[in-house]
Amino acid sequence: MTKQMIIGMHFGNGYGSLPGAWRMPGVDPTNYAGFDAKVRYAQAAERGKMQFLFLPDGPNHFGDIENEAPQFNLDVMLTLAAVARETKRIGLVATGSTTFNEPYNLARQFKALDVMSHGRAGWNAVTSSGDDVAANYGQRIPSSADRYDRAHETVQLVQALWGSWGKDAWVHDVESGQFAKEHQIQPNNMGAKYVATSGPLYIPPSEQGQPVVFHGGGSPNAHALAGRFANVVIGATFTIEDARAQRTAFRNAAKQAGRDPDELKFIPGIMTTIAPDRRAALDRRIALTGRTFQQRVRYLEQMLGVPLDPSRMDVPLSAQQLAAARPSPMDPRSRNALKIANEGWSLSDILAHGVIDYHPSIVGPGVEAADHMQEWFEAGAADGFWISPDIYEDGVDAFVDGVVPILQDRGLFHRDYEGETLREHIGAPSQYGMDSRVSG
Repeated sequence: MTKQMIIGMHFGNGYGSLPGAWRMPGVDPTNYAGFDAKVRYAQAAERGKMQFLFLPDGPNHFGDIENEAPQFNLDVMLTLAAVARETKRIGLVATGSTTFNEPYNLARQFKALDVMSHGRAGWNAVTSSGDDVAANYGQRIPSSADRYDRAHETVQLVQALWGSWGKDAWVHDVESGQFAKEHQIQPNNMGAKYVATSGPLYIPPSEQGQPVVFHGGGSPNAHALAGRFANVVIGATFTIEDARAQRTAFRNAAKQAGRDPDELKFIPGIMTTIAPDRRAALDRRIALTGRTFQQRVRYLEQMLGVPLDPSRMDVPLSAQQLAAARPSPMDPRSRNALKIANEGWSLSDILAHGVIDYHPSIVGPGVEAADHMQEWFEAGAADGFWISPDIYEDGVDAFVDGVVPILQDRGLFHRDYEGETLREHIGAPSQYGMDSRVSG
C-alpha cells in the first residue's frame, strides 16, 4: 500500500489556537472550564479519522490573562479521561514533564489512561525549561544537560514500571479464586543519578500493551532522547529544507540507538484557517487577531529589514519598501513574509496570513492546506502533521470536511482506522516494558 500520512490535532484550552478565539460568535466563553465542548471537538477529529489528539502542557502561565485565556487545558489527564469515555478510536496524547514529575506518578497516570481508553494513550515526554516553571516546585531550573540526563532515566524507569505487571499476570478466575499470578508482578528496584523507584505498578497491560512515547523538540539533546525512546516527534519548523533536515537527524539518532529509523515518525505542525476563499479567511483572522497587529508590525519590521508605518495598516508596502526588503537570516519565517508582501497585500493582510505564527499557517480554501501537506510529505519533510485550527468550534469541522476528503482522494490519508490502538494508528512496533535494544 502507498505510504500515507499521520494527522493529529492540537487540543488546547477549549477555544482554538489563535488569540481572540474565546470571543468569537458561536463560541461558549466558558469552554475553558468545561469538558462538553472538548468532547465534541474530539469527536469531530475522530470523524475525520485523525490518528491522535495532542495536548501540550506547562505548569506555568504566560501571556495576557487580562484579555486572553491560558493556552493549556485545566488538566491534561482529566481532559483525556473525559474524552476517552466519549470516543472509540482516536489516540490520546498528553504532555508530562520529566523534570518535575517522578517516574512512578507518570507511569501510573499514563498507563491508567491507556487501560481506560483500550490502548489509545501516548505520553509526550519532554523536559521543562524556565525559572518560572521551576519556582512552582520551589526549585531552580536545572541545566540542559541535567534535564536531559534525568529525562533519559525517567523514560526508562517509566517503561520498566509499565512492564512490571506481566503480560499474562491478570487471571481474574472466579472459579479458582486466583486474581493474578503474583510471580509475574515484580518490583523494579531501579535507580540512577536522578530518579529511582521500587515498583511494581499494579496496572495490567492495555490492548496495545503500554502507552506510546512521543517527544517534542529539535535540539541535539532532543534528537538523542527521541532516538532512544520515541515513536513520534512533535515538530515545529517553517521550511521544507529544515523539516527534512530535522527528520533526517531524528532518524539517524534512532539508528544510532539500535532502532529501525522507520519506527520514528516526524510530525510538524501547521495552523489552519479554512474558508471558501483567501479573502474570507483573511477577514476571519483579522477579526480574531487584529488587535495584536499594532505590536506585531514592529516585529515584522525586523523580519523584512524595512521601516513600516502602523498607521497605514490597510495599505500595501510601497515599491521602494519591497525593493529594500530582505528576509532576516535570524528568522526562518521571514522568507515567507516577504513572499506574501510581494503579492501586494496590505500590511494588515500580510499579518493575517500568519507570517509571525508559531507554525506555517494555511489561510484560505482547503485545497491550499492539502497542497502544503502533500508537498512536504512527498518531499520527505514529514511523516504527517499536527493541526492547530484557529477556532475549534467550527475550525475542526472545516478541516475535516474541507481538507481530509482531498487528501483521501489523492491517496495520501486513510479513509478509516485500520486498527483499534494508537500503536496501530502510527505503525509503532509492539513493546512492553523497556526496549531491550536501548542500553542504559
